[in-house]
Amino acid sequence: MTRARLAVICDYAEERWPSMDLVAEMLCAELKARHSESFEVTRVQPRFVRRLSRAAAAGDRAGNSRVRTALFNADRALNRFVDYPRALRRRRNDFDLFHIVDHSYGHLALELDRARTVVTCHDLDAFACLLASDGGGRRSLPLRLMARRTLAGMRRAARVCCPSAATRDALAAAALVAPERVAVIPNGVHPAYSPQPDPAADAAVARLLGTADPSAIEILHVGSTIARKRIDLLLHILARVRARFPAVRLVKAGGAFTADQLALADALGVRGAIVAIPFVEPPMLAAVYRRCALALLPSDSEGFGLPLIEAMACGTPAIGSAIAVLREVGGDAAVYCAAGDAPAWSATVGSMLRERAADPTRWAGRRAAAVARAGSFSWSAYADRCAAVYRELADGRQGEAR
Repeated sequence: MTRARLAVICDYAEERWPSMDLVAEMLCAELKARHSESFEVTRVQPRFVRRLSRAAAAGDRAGNSRVRTALFNADRALNRFVDYPRALRRRRNDFDLFHIVDHSYGHLALELDRARTVVTCHDLDAFACLLASDGGGRRSLPLRLMARRTLAGMRRAARVCCPSAATRDALAAAALVAPERVAVIPNGVHPAYSPQPDPAADAAVARLLGTADPSAIEILHVGSTIARKRIDLLLHILARVRARFPAVRLVKAGGAFTADQLALADALGVRGAIVAIPFVEPPMLAAVYRRCALALLPSDSEGFGLPLIEAMACGTPAIGSAIAVLREVGGDAAVYCAAGDAPAWSATVGSMLRERAADPTRWAGRRAAAVARAGSFSWSAYADRCAAVYRELADGRQGEAR
């Protein structure tokens, strides 16, 4: 039996989008483990070329961070829209099928045979500047031009996969992709996320976070600090909760706080109650989840909400915004608060912390329900459903040949 040659088209590693890197890593690993008889899987990830940002990196590292960021973003645009398409054009005849794992690279589909191309759309962020409801007209012309090209590529693909029904519905509501070409394929949970102790990772996290006061209560946020993650709300929640539970501190894993967010933390008097760590590998992040009492995801919008389900897989109860996608993912095993409602969030966090201290049996049941819910999401199932989409496209090609 001839295997179809599948190109899994990944983000540049230098862009450091952990969730996108995780999807690519787990898809490739599971396809090779479960579908090697059908597909020869190649991970496509060209080398990122630094042009404008090279001089800044070689110069004064304590210089203007805004200038460095602007130069790196210019290099990102050149790599995404010039170098990556050129690299694909040279290799497109080497493959039978293509899967672009990040919709923000959707423009690459313009270089490929549409009948053989799949794009995964995780959320609508990349297209927000094209949507009137998001104030798109206020965005810069270059940003809108890049978004239009990215959307044109995604629309060209034979199939678009979404990690949630909520994302599929948002695509349909915005008329970005024809609904009949969209498949819902939920993300999985990395096997490192488990309630079982990992002595090496647990010890490493203890060193990373420090030996907190034994009476300290840690709550956790995992993710970037972009606007829709509502870090401002998170800081207000922390301030309100600490007014009743002074031992609470926030562990923030992920992107660095912005200057405005740090200023808000200072104004609320909570900066000293925050421990910030960078993105870490799954075994260490799992240890962070296990260590914390609660995980919070107060986002205004998400495409799936991996931190919610990862926390639950580790047996850490999670509170998420009462938005469709988080309800879809967390089901009855998570707790929800109205997006943006700081008093409701702080009251819910306080109630759960009291339950944790006063009712161990109920808390253990909550943890068990979270683990059970997370168990319904697996990367093996994700790969199986992607493989079904690939076979559908491959069968279509064979039909055309006949």
